[in-house]
Amino acid sequence: MENAQRRLRAVSAHLQPPATAASCGGLAVNPTAGEYVHAQGYSVVLPEKLQTGKWNVYRSARSPLRLISRYPDNPDIGTLHDNFAYAVETFRDCRYLGTRIRADGTIGEYKWITYGEASTSRTAVGSGLIYHGIPEGARIGLYFINRHEWIIVDHACASYSYVSVPLYDTLGPDAVQFIVNHATVEVIFCMPQTLSILLSFIAQMSCVRLIVVVGGDDANMPSTPVTSGVQIITFSRLLVQGKASPQPFRPPKPEDVATICYTSGTTGTPKGAVLSHENLIANVAGSSLNIKFYPSDVYISYLPLAHIYERVNQIALLHCGVAVGFYQGDNLKLMDDLAVLRPTVFASVPRLYNRIYAAITNAVKESGGLKEKLFYSAYNAKRQAIIKGRNPSPMWDKLVFNKIKARLGGRVRLMSSGASPLSADVMEFLRICFGGEVIEGYGMTETSCIVTAMDIGDASIGHVGSPISSCEVKLVDVPEMNYTSDDQPYPRGEICVRGPTIFRGYYKDEVQTKEVIDEDGWLHTGDIGLWLPGGRLKIIDRKKNIFKLAQGEYIAPEKIENVYAKCKFIAQCFIYGDSFNSYLVAIVAVEPEVLKAWAASEGIQYEDLRQLCADPRARAAVLADMDSIGKEAQLRGFEFAKAITLVAEPFTLENGLLTPTFKVKRPQAKAYFAKEISDMYAELQETETAKPKL
Repeated sequence: MENAQRRLRAVSAHLQPPATAASCGGLAVNPTAGEYVHAQGYSVVLPEKLQTGKWNVYRSARSPLRLISRYPDNPDIGTLHDNFAYAVETFRDCRYLGTRIRADGTIGEYKWITYGEASTSRTAVGSGLIYHGIPEGARIGLYFINRHEWIIVDHACASYSYVSVPLYDTLGPDAVQFIVNHATVEVIFCMPQTLSILLSFIAQMSCVRLIVVVGGDDANMPSTPVTSGVQIITFSRLLVQGKASPQPFRPPKPEDVATICYTSGTTGTPKGAVLSHENLIANVAGSSLNIKFYPSDVYISYLPLAHIYERVNQIALLHCGVAVGFYQGDNLKLMDDLAVLRPTVFASVPRLYNRIYAAITNAVKESGGLKEKLFYSAYNAKRQAIIKGRNPSPMWDKLVFNKIKARLGGRVRLMSSGASPLSADVMEFLRICFGGEVIEGYGMTETSCIVTAMDIGDASIGHVGSPISSCEVKLVDVPEMNYTSDDQPYPRGEICVRGPTIFRGYYKDEVQTKEVIDEDGWLHTGDIGLWLPGGRLKIIDRKKNIFKLAQGEYIAPEKIENVYAKCKFIAQCFIYGDSFNSYLVAIVAVEPEVLKAWAASEGIQYEDLRQLCADPRARAAVLADMDSIGKEAQLRGFEFAKAITLVAEPFTLENGLLTPTFKVKRPQAKAYFAKEISDMYAELQETETAKPKL
């Protein structure tokens, strides 16, 4: 009876309509903050050290005097196990995990398992691992794409004190092998497609004791050499073994390690970010004050579960009883999955939002005539209404935008964007065309995901919101880049974060841990930000040469330039990319004699080297050679330059493009070749929009 009443209270609370927001999101200054809090609207500013400190630490206005580490309404939840137990008690018979893939591999309607059924499977998996002698604290690798078994295994890890280690093949087999050995992974869950990859280098992973194949057939399981000491079983077999030998939970403590998330790395090998249960609970608890989910919500899971963005989404959705449907596993069929599932919550990254934007605008342009005029009339009318804070006429949705909304299933009420900045024009476009709320956030693996998030009801664009209630943020001067926290009109500097969301460090790497976390506990992100009025953060630059592409992948340009230096046509190379684009471009200072010899062999006439560099045939030849060199060096797909500009003038000390040690001055090169870079991205954009539509 008590459990039933608890469920009723929880569901009732989730279904209550949100309170009417005030002009700044319903926020108010805490009157107890006293002299050590200065209101900034969405944030409050405190001195870093009482009495003597500079007023430069920003916190959420929702919790100015203390950082949140637990759910305010459920302070007893301190671990992922506690979070799942709460969800199962509260939403036992509600839909939880849905899939379209039938047992025979065909595609049908979504079939669901409940929170209670997921709990039963979680217990079976954990008990099965104990049956195989896997000790408490062992690292468990997950090497497959999003599907409900991924979530079940992760819950089993949390309830039986195992440490989950996501593995993903975008980094290539070498990285998987490195992570398995570095983290001493004892069990790997994989699919038949990835099993053969694992077996090709199983001899180099002596720590692995058990491989569990998800979706595999018992009759077709390969055997491994006796010398390897590895047992291979199917997921269904593990469930049977666990159900036949149920074991009590081994609940972790909040400070215990929950997962080791390996980032793609920037130079060399991946780094393992160690995250505790309290790190992850603090993050979702802090962000829960910004973003609300309800048991009536439906979410589509297609962003990689190996990345912290999707991982934390799952923890937050679970707490609120949301139904989670998985995509088929094919991004090209995602739109079909959306049409069938009809989600109410949609999380994505700028790369996909940019594709949606390009597909719709291109379709409007091609429609021409009356349809094109109607779209822009509706767009501008709705835009003006939003700017003035009025409700747009529903007529525009009926005439134009409901057809666009149908692309995502027609029911999306909340869209979120993360991983890299979303351009302001795309953000505005999404809000107008899809209605509902479109919010953007900022975070990283080392902060357990979210650092800042836009508030529901904030109509402004061009920023990533204010700090969530479980961390505080300050900007630190970067004099070599002319950024200071005293800059006017907006303070600027490197974004530093502190609080219970900060990771425990890089696994087995104290040196790199000390490089990012200072003695006062501040994590130095390497990103440059500025404070906008109201205490909202805008990302403007990167402190180091490392940068992130629109799809969230980190790039180390020097590594790629060193690869391309082997190209016979190249004297010098400058690789450029940014978080608004999915591709790299390159400025190539050519080897004059090599290019001239090639032109002679091709019978190409030219007046001077500049004219030859501008010849499309020369660009194509150099790019083809670069591609060949890149393939030999096993560059990843996103590390290839997709467009190049050939220049006759070399980079020198005299023209300001080289340092005294003959390294490329990146900010100066970016400014020097601004037009060429812009032209290359414009050309790539034209090529992209000419491809078949979504």
